[in-house]
Amino acid sequence: MSHQDVMLESATTSFQIHLQVGGAEMARFYNLAKMVSAPMVALSANSPFLFGRDLWDETRIPLFEQSISVGGSDLTKRVSFGVRYVNDSIMESFTANLERYPVLLPKLMDEPVERLAHLRLHNGTIWRWNRPLIAFDEAGQAQLRIEHRVVPAGPSVTDSIANAALFFGLIYQLAKTQQAAEQKLGFIRARSNFYAAARRGLDAEIFWFDWQRVPLAELALGQLLPAAESGLAALGVEPAEIEHWLGIIRGRVETRQTGAAWQRAWVERHGHDMLALTQAYLEAQESGRPVYQWSI
Repeated sequence: MSHQDVMLESATTSFQIHLQVGGAEMARFYNLAKMVSAPMVALSANSPFLFGRDLWDETRIPLFEQSISVGGSDLTKRVSFGVRYVNDSIMESFTANLERYPVLLPKLMDEPVERLAHLRLHNGTIWRWNRPLIAFDEAGQAQLRIEHRVVPAGPSVTDSIANAALFFGLIYQLAKTQQAAEQKLGFIRARSNFYAAARRGLDAEIFWFDWQRVPLAELALGQLLPAAESGLAALGVEPAEIEHWLGIIRGRVETRQTGAAWQRAWVERHGHDMLALTQAYLEAQESGRPVYQWSI
């Protein structure tokens, strides 16, 4: 299928999680964000259908990569997982922007050079699944953030908040406990994990820090959820809040019902009617219940 515009991007809505990090820690947290992208996309998968066809658990991933492609090599893909970890500084990512990506919006902005206006505009035309951002507060102080783009929107507001809780708790705990994580999970493995998880969801097998392939659902229950619980506790989140939000993630794994799984189960029972599926999805969403509690 060939399109002359970027309207296919309208089917790739994400729930973008932002994490502000200090400059000294940015490279470490940025690499960890790449590592946890595989379990995050599998546990939140919500787009198995496109134009009525049953595709990946998170079809949004390849769709976004293809819908705004401008050609060129893998090094110049505007949407990608990237080509390596950051070694020493997040500035390596912005240097790569300058060296590898032609400017799409040659706009001259009359702002002080210290505001990095052109760097920020150019970075806004490159959609890494984990994107480093530079912003400025009202006092003019620079801020560094990680924009974690791998999680889809929905299925409910409750599910979205649970996804954010999982990400924050998991990445903080890994930053505390996994020294030299890049040596325990190489970039090529992290990238292959991501696409395997987007394709297969909870049925995927991925590599983790022990260099052994492990079923993703088993990894989530045995290691990732306990790690996220510890991370949220260290951040000062109340135990009842932790149990509530991470319990939603646990429920998805134990019932094997993500948004993608629910949609497929609905179609299997009620037939291939995408309009009726959308209506049923909206009714379930308005109930306020997380997706693992939705009936078929």
